[in-house]
Amino acid sequence: MRVSYLFLGLTLALTGCQTTENDLTTSATPVVSSTAASAIAGDLASRLAEQVPPATTPVRLKSDGSDFAIALDAALKGWGYSVITMAAKNDKAVELAYSIQGIDGQLLAQVSTPSIALGRAYVASAGGATPASPLSILQRN
Repeated sequence: MRVSYLFLGLTLALTGCQTTENDLTTSATPVVSSTAASAIAGDLASRLAEQVPPATTPVRLKSDGSDFAIALDAALKGWGYSVITMAAKNDKAVELAYSIQGIDGQLLAQVSTPSIALGRAYVASAGGATPASPLSILQRN
């Protein structure tokens, strides 16, 4: 009898953990115009250059062919980074990962290396994108 009360109590407790589907609208692959992608990539590349000097080591960027990936590649090269797109054996390039997601009408963009991650929210417009939040910097040891 105690087992059934325990089971009923756990069931009732877990039903309170459910969320509704209308809380946040997210999109794993948002449609980003090329002007917005270029503005976001330029901003993040300049902020990365402040944290990780371009002359230290080359970066490896796995491109998915999206507007953001192309714009990030161009922005990194514009800031003096040596960008490697193919993995070479025994190279000393730093792996650079990126993501961009649409959340509640804003775009959340992030670039990261094994030692640092930069992220910021943007509002896209016809003329590009403007920052909607301060820059978030996570340094890893």
